[in-house]
Amino acid sequence: MGHSPAHAFVQLYLPQRTLLRIADEASTASAGDLLERTGHPDAITSRLLLSAADSLEGSAALDTLFRQQLTDLLATRLLAAHAGVPATAQPIVGGLSPSVLRRAIERLRSDSDADVSLSALASDAGLSRFHFCRSFKESTGLSPHAWLRQHRLEQAMNMLRESDESVVSIAAALGYSSQTAFAAAFKKLTGETPSDWRRRVR
Repeated sequence: MGHSPAHAFVQLYLPQRTLLRIADEASTASAGDLLERTGHPDAITSRLLLSAADSLEGSAALDTLFRQQLTDLLATRLLAAHAGVPATAQPIVGGLSPSVLRRAIERLRSDSDADVSLSALASDAGLSRFHFCRSFKESTGLSPHAWLRQHRLEQAMNMLRESDESVVSIAAALGYSSQTAFAAAFKKLTGETPSDWRRRVR
């Protein structure tokens, strides 16, 4: 008896204002140029969406930053690949100036409840979200989300190595919703649970 592979469909809603903003910031096709392509396969968009489900970590700041970057990336992909006009790639013109990069990193490093949204970071830099992300990555080699995730991992390692605080306390101090969410994020990046890593390095 034959067995047909299951097909998964994802319905994704991107607000018109997001598409208009990205079209303006990226100087790409406008939302009005999009083609009607129901059921059209798009391997790149599929990979983006599948990776998204695995990237949320249970940290409000990290997850918000990731969702904002993903939304902009999906809108950029949609306008570049599914418009009736040829896409023109915009060259990256250098990174952030040292003072702007320093301010962005200070905001990302902040232990307070500072707003580390993409909009706040871009506004501080005097850039659009689109151009801020590209310039930040050009300067650091990482997206703002990846930079913040790496910074949080380094903070976690320092706290695990140098303090006697419980894993629960460290998870809370770093903004994770639970010890489980923190342990899963830590293991994804290091291959070890926080407790196992702490035992090994002490």
